[in-house]
Amino acid sequence: MENLVQFGGLILGGAIGYAFGTVQNMALLRNKQDQERKIPRSGWTVLPGSMGRVAILLAILGLIQILCPLFFEGTSTQWLVSAGVMIGYGWTLVHQLRHHSTYRA
Repeated sequence: MENLVQFGGLILGGAIGYAFGTVQNMALLRNKQDQERKIPRSGWTVLPGSMGRVAILLAILGLIQILCPLFFEGTSTQWLVSAGVMIGYGWTLVHQLRHHSTYRA
């Protein structure tokens, strides 16, 4: 049972990280398109690391801790959730870098 919870924590963290990375990439693409069309944007949406999106990520992580305390009872499982977030977000960054390098070539 413990292995299933740990695997679930890793998958949940990965899904959160991947979703956050996808939102960041969409915001970056929208920002580039707006710059090309010379449309001014507010300060919350200009930067790909916007404080608003980071605050939403932290709120989601806090909500997951409240709704799914099983993932945060053991010390190893909470680290696996964090590792999943890093892996999920890292996957989107690697994909973006690969796409960007093939686009320029």
